[in-house]
Amino acid sequence: MKFLDQVKIYIKAGNGGDGSPSFRREKFIEYGGPDGGDGGKGGSVILKSERNLNTLIDYRYQQHHKAQRGENGMGQNRTGKGGENLILKVPIGTQVFEEDNRTLIYDFTKSGEEFVAANGGKGGLGNTRFKSSTNRAPRKFTKGDAGEEFTIYLQLKTIADIGIIGLPNAGKSSLLAAITNANPKIANYQFTTLNPNLGVSSYDNKEMTLADIPGLIEGAHKGTGLGVQFLKHIERCKTLLHLIDITVSNLEKSYNQVKNELKNYSPDLLKKKELIVLNKVDLIDREHVSDIVNQFSKKIKREVFVISTLEKKSISKIKAKLISYVY
Repeated sequence: MKFLDQVKIYIKAGNGGDGSPSFRREKFIEYGGPDGGDGGKGGSVILKSERNLNTLIDYRYQQHHKAQRGENGMGQNRTGKGGENLILKVPIGTQVFEEDNRTLIYDFTKSGEEFVAANGGKGGLGNTRFKSSTNRAPRKFTKGDAGEEFTIYLQLKTIADIGIIGLPNAGKSSLLAAITNANPKIANYQFTTLNPNLGVSSYDNKEMTLADIPGLIEGAHKGTGLGVQFLKHIERCKTLLHLIDITVSNLEKSYNQVKNELKNYSPDLLKKKELIVLNKVDLIDREHVSDIVNQFSKKIKREVFVISTLEKKSISKIKAKLISYVY
């Protein structure tokens, strides 16, 4: 399935049905009088969040959505049938914006939430409604109201507890695959990850959701590489896991490079809790690992952890640490 995190769609609620101007035409009833029923209400367009969705790709190919109109009123005081509501399913984390793509209307944060994006039109009144002591045979009736119609933007911001960040080829996808049930693409070249990946991990009877985003390179905020547009998928994360390849020549430079891209995108990302992890320790002689970690930790003045995605012991330790950041 392709990944899409922003779409523009047109929605139109159903019009209300017209009222009926009917009169009774029955044998032996000389003055039948009005018996026109009201029109039915038009269907509304409702957005509903679904846990099993993680992309807006369905709206890439169908951009116009219209709800059913209400039926017209009928004789014998029969009210027209209301139009059926049109329910559009969206992933959790979807934000609804007005046509300017800046004014936020609604934000889906839970499964099963519903938002009426366009209300159906009211049904018209039949001539029975206008009957009075002075007007025994009204021919007046009203037409149904038009349903609301809008052009809106849907933007998806992934909801996860932990966001995995780092340079390309730092081992983010390998880590996600090792500690969750996700199956991201893993290969020995840059930008293996082209779209965000989600995975759920459990430890000590507790669950956490992790999001892996494409790697950031220097100048990403200027459009270099895959850019920084995917950083919006970690804006809701409680904690950032900053993964660094321990084999690179300058760990401090790699660390600051990613932090600089976060700052250029949104300074708020720097305020989040951060867990710094050096990966691929299995490629370094064990006696050198502690020296590398100590020197790097002193330079950035932060606690640093080391792992190897090939070692089960490392994975258990990092899962326990991550759970403590979530709960």
